Amino acid sequence: MSAGIKDYWDLTKPRVVALIVFTAFVGMFLAIDGLPSGGQLLTGLIAFVGIWLSAAAAAAINQLLDARIDAQMARTSWRPLVVGKVTPRQVLVFAAILTAISMLMLVLWVNVITAVLTFASLIGYAVIYTVYLKRATSQNIVIGGLAGATPPLLGWAAITNMASSQDWVHAGLLVAIIFIWTPPHFWALAIFRRADYAKAEIPMLPVTHGVPHTRKQILVYTVLLAIVSTLPAVVGMSGLFYLGSSLVLNSVFLWYAWKMQNPPDEQFNMKTFGYSILYLMALFAFLLIDHWLKPLFAVA
Repeated sequence: MSAGIKDYWDLTKPRVVALIVFTAFVGMFLAIDGLPSGGQLLTGLIAFVGIWLSAAAAAAINQLLDARIDAQMARTSWRPLVVGKVTPRQVLVFAAILTAISMLMLVLWVNVITAVLTFASLIGYAVIYTVYLKRATSQNIVIGGLAGATPPLLGWAAITNMASSQDWVHAGLLVAIIFIWTPPHFWALAIFRRADYAKAEIPMLPVTHGVPHTRKQILVYTVLLAIVSTLPAVVGMSGLFYLGSSLVLNSVFLWYAWKMQNPPDEQFNMKTFGYSILYLMALFAFLLIDHWLKPLFAVA
């Protein structure tokens, strides 16, 4: 069976990668004081594509290394490699090509630090998390979440080359938000899919420590997220529009986390998971809107 374009597209986990590169996109524009220049737009576009290709390569490598696990889980049993639409060699070559193009773009037309950070993120997710952490500890999502939290830093680095300590602080706050967001986001899904993870012998928290404990951890991390997500306003990185918006988003997320302690049904886990995706997209969108609104309020 020959592989089609859709099969290769599915190898890149497009919906997951779209959320990743969206946060990188926001990181780029937050790094620009005011509206971007033509040169910054061009650099940002190249970096955006380069980061996207690297994330897509990491997703393909993840599927290559997780093929046995994916075959045992209903959520992933349809993936192209599992059903034989692509071969392991094709996946490896595809991922290598994406990685090579990504690194060349970033090194030649963006900057070296963005290339290095992007490659480190790829290795962190595709190798360290997939090969070791995922199978070694129930804290796999917590520790491995750092690799998935770096895209805003990558976007920021593409524009500024991380030339100042403020760049590291502000980009670091964006990374911290995603890092703290990841456990409650993924554990809600893991509770719903706990039978699959148990069958595949993956030590996700609901499997190793039980559902009640996982629900408590979701609440703890959601409270931490509500605190950390206000820090951009506290340090002056964003203004009142973002602060008000984040308070609303966090109030809803806290309600979901609290309701998770005694959910009405199993589907509520997936509703929480779904809201967590909407939450992160909206939070970063509000950060960007606030950034562009600040000059207007300054003029007024």
